[in-house]
Amino acid sequence: MLNLNYTYRIYPSVEQGKKLTEWLEICRSSYNYALRELKDWLASRKCQIDRCSLESEYIMPADYPFPGYHQQQNNLPKAKKEYSRLATVPAQVLQTNIRRLHDAWDFFKTRGFGFPRFKRYGQLKSILFPQFRTSPLIGNNIKLPKLGLIDIKLHRPIPNGFKIKQIRVVKKAIGWFATLSIQLEVDVPQPIPYGHAIGVDLGLEKYLSTSDGFIEKGCKFFSKLQSRLKVLQSRLSKKKKLRARGEGTSPTGRTKQRHKNYEKARLKVERMHNHIAWARKDYQFKLAHKLCDMADTIFLEDIDFRSMAKGFLGKHTLDAAFGQFRTILKYVAWARGKYVAEVDHRGTSQTCPNCRIEVRKELKDRWHSCPECRYEVDRDVASAQEICNRGIEMLCTQGLWGKEEIGYQVGLSGAMCIDKWRRVAMPSCEVGKPTP
Repeated sequence: MLNLNYTYRIYPSVEQGKKLTEWLEICRSSYNYALRELKDWLASRKCQIDRCSLESEYIMPADYPFPGYHQQQNNLPKAKKEYSRLATVPAQVLQTNIRRLHDAWDFFKTRGFGFPRFKRYGQLKSILFPQFRTSPLIGNNIKLPKLGLIDIKLHRPIPNGFKIKQIRVVKKAIGWFATLSIQLEVDVPQPIPYGHAIGVDLGLEKYLSTSDGFIEKGCKFFSKLQSRLKVLQSRLSKKKKLRARGEGTSPTGRTKQRHKNYEKARLKVERMHNHIAWARKDYQFKLAHKLCDMADTIFLEDIDFRSMAKGFLGKHTLDAAFGQFRTILKYVAWARGKYVAEVDHRGTSQTCPNCRIEVRKELKDRWHSCPECRYEVDRDVASAQEICNRGIEMLCTQGLWGKEEIGYQVGLSGAMCIDKWRRVAMPSCEVGKPTP
């Protein structure tokens, strides 16, 4: 089964836009209500042994069942009779909204942290239409329940044979987007290692270095626009929100103007964040295609970049978004039939890729010079060559590298003569001289 997500820009009318915005707020309220019921049930089932609550506790009957997904979903028809606003939203949209809460709850139970939180005003940005009997695409329009036809910009067609299974409508600062989940009943084989192999080393000084000597300096998108973003956030902090303490539900003209000024400043900050994120993602997609043009087999390090983001270079690490790039590279390589694998990252920068001995280097040392085989190269390129070494060794051990047309691009331990490799790695003036 092949599943893909295609994102398109949609242009709802003013009335449709107001209705979508209202639906987002109704879904946010139902999400918070369901979460409140879940937290109240948990609070009523626990008690501190040595003290009581200083304020109060919500007490539920002992036979009251756990508010699971099916129970809260079955309570939706009763809630619609009491709260008429819920009836304006499609029933399946409300059900998937409750499903989102319980997916977060199950994820919390699995990993032990990350309890679901209440959504603030405007924090819920998307709703999901889970199924369609027929294709919702009609020409250059898309038909959604209780909304009708909405203009959509089909910048790329849906591939033949694919069916639209569900649609997620997302609200962003510049407008509305629709993410179409399409599906085709076909089995796609996974790529196998073949052809030219390279190792890729990621870093902050040089964004990307390959074992072939290619170096990409990279772009610091957040750092370049941080000063402008700081100005916009400073202006936003000086604006006043609509509902302040003591104001009524029907605000005066002056309060409405405050709300408009706050929204204008907030949208400018959100647009800047969207611009930074989209520019970074576009750059990473182009870089991933460039790597796939260079080689057929690509090896990466299995680094947990979340731990790198906790150091003193955390801001620059998050700006580089190495984890997102690794995910994008795997997707692009799969779509183009290239093979991507991860190898052990420990000691790649402290190992000579030529003779495989340990060469200790500090962080300030940016040049690799081996005292054993006299192999000299840029530190990041040497690390990428060692990554390629380990990747080929891993595949040879697993029996996946068995084609005759595949040649070793780097010297494997015990696979080739070190002296013969030295003649390639050494400068021409040093060839023939004895090794000290």
